[in-house]
Amino acid sequence: MYPITEKIIIGKKAMLEKDSFINEEIGLSAEVKFTCSECGHKNSVSIRPYESGFPVFQLYHENKVLSKHELLNNGMAEETSSHMLHLGEITVNNRPTLYFGTGCPFCDSKYIGVFSYGEKQPGLEVLSVSGIWNYTTV
Repeated sequence: MYPITEKIIIGKKAMLEKDSFINEEIGLSAEVKFTCSECGHKNSVSIRPYESGFPVFQLYHENKVLSKHELLNNGMAEETSSHMLHLGEITVNNRPTLYFGTGCPFCDSKYIGVFSYGEKQPGLEVLSVSGIWNYTTV
């Protein structure tokens, strides 16, 4: 996983085997498996709660990487409910939202993943992956 610091263009959304993990499915980490939209290779990314990812705010702050409009239109996140704005203007399921950069080792395609992690209700921890998209730098 790496941060993305350059302006990017979002491409195809990769197919995920599973996009939601709860309580014991997360454990120390959740293994998110996706199929490369360019070469078809199956890849995986390990998401460790409270350790993996970078704040999604870094993507849309001053439109450095993506604009809020691009995040919303590509279904990467949604506008945060007014009572949860302390988490940021854009979130996934009104929970703390992070992103990561990764790649396909077989064809060198670059990907961006967006996910949220947090307590949905007492005793129910949920990790939700909104998706993993192919991208190119501008």
